Amino acid sequence: MKKLIKYINNNVLIKVASLNSVSLLTRIVGGLLTSNAIAHFIGAEGMALIGNLRNFVYSIQSLATLGLYNGVVKYIAEFKSNTVELSKTISSTFYLGFISTVVVSFLCYFNAEFINDIIFPKYNDYAYVIEVLAIALPFYTLNMFTFSIMNGFSKFKILIIINIIGQILGVSVTLLLIYKNRIDGALISVVISESLIFLITLVGIVNQRSLIPLIKISNVRFINIKKLSSYSVMALFSAMVIPMVAIGIRNYISDNIGLREAGFWEAMTRISKYYLMFVSSLLTLYILPRLSEINNPKEFRNEVFNFYKTIIPIFAGGLLVIYLLRSYIITIVFSSEFKPVEELFLWQLLGDFVKVLSIVIAYQFLAKRMFWHYIITEAFSVLILYVSSVLFVDMYGVKGATIAHFVTYVLYYCVILLIFSSSLFGVIPDEKDLTIND
Repeated sequence: MKKLIKYINNNVLIKVASLNSVSLLTRIVGGLLTSNAIAHFIGAEGMALIGNLRNFVYSIQSLATLGLYNGVVKYIAEFKSNTVELSKTISSTFYLGFISTVVVSFLCYFNAEFINDIIFPKYNDYAYVIEVLAIALPFYTLNMFTFSIMNGFSKFKILIIINIIGQILGVSVTLLLIYKNRIDGALISVVISESLIFLITLVGIVNQRSLIPLIKISNVRFINIKKLSSYSVMALFSAMVIPMVAIGIRNYISDNIGLREAGFWEAMTRISKYYLMFVSSLLTLYILPRLSEINNPKEFRNEVFNFYKTIIPIFAGGLLVIYLLRSYIITIVFSSEFKPVEELFLWQLLGDFVKVLSIVIAYQFLAKRMFWHYIITEAFSVLILYVSSVLFVDMYGVKGATIAHFVTYVLYYCVILLIFSSSLFGVIPDEKDLTIND
């Protein structure tokens, strides 16, 4: 027992996971309450509409920030002891993000009717929701800019506290809006909830006053923007393509089976999102900064297998419990209307397990700016996902979308293992100057 306690105390990965669990629990509980409110006050059809808006909002938020988050985290972690380079990185990011956010906000606001016609059926008029999104967008960008700085400096504790308070605030506002305005309230909550967290993040900014003087327009450098550009393109590719594919799949289900069934698929993806929060946040908080720091193939291998040994068994056990309790989960999270979602669990859970196995390794693309590797593998996965979804939905109904999810990530994992086979399984020469090629 003493050896086990010593191991846990000395394992940074487990420390981060434990510290982050409180924030994740708050987020999951909030998500469950929100989903339950949507199920009871709006129904499966409304769930599908909200899913389309969520995908669109995610794309627009990423476009406004130019997908710079991961790149900023990397370079702040790299230059945190070099004030001059740190100032250039922060300044370049801030002003570039400011310009892009203003442009995107104006485009959304003055094209709200056009956007409404794209993401909602013609009989729905929610253009005003898009206008609200345009107004809230700058606050989201400021929030992500601040988060990226604190993440780069490994300020995990303040980040987690902000997340907890922000989630409580966001869920409270969401539940109130859904109760008062039903579908309209739910849609409004989707576009403002992330921006509301900035009210809490202001406290973090005050606590980091020493960083504010580093933001100078005179320190904006094209070379820094160029360094971040590859991260930007990689992030934007996923942020724009993946949500559009999700909307396409949801619309295909809606057109060929029904809007209600599209709502069932959205419900399954929501449940998936809840249990994947633990791994995804852990990857962002720990894996990306860690892989950015190491340059030795042996350390990379050790980091990946350490994650597999410490986190994957827990994750697998959690998925098994979720599958066994799926009927109770549906009843608690949603309502009896969503009973057909039970049939979607098996393939979704299997797909998510393989997904986690693959993205732990694939984060090396971001950490080492392996631009073309990232773009090609992402394009491969989304193409397979859409084509297989159409094929399997025609064959098996809405369950086919979850089968396609599993098939996609099995193929994606095979490609990832092939790319990193030498680093993960090959013989590594014992040379101090051996590094991983970009």
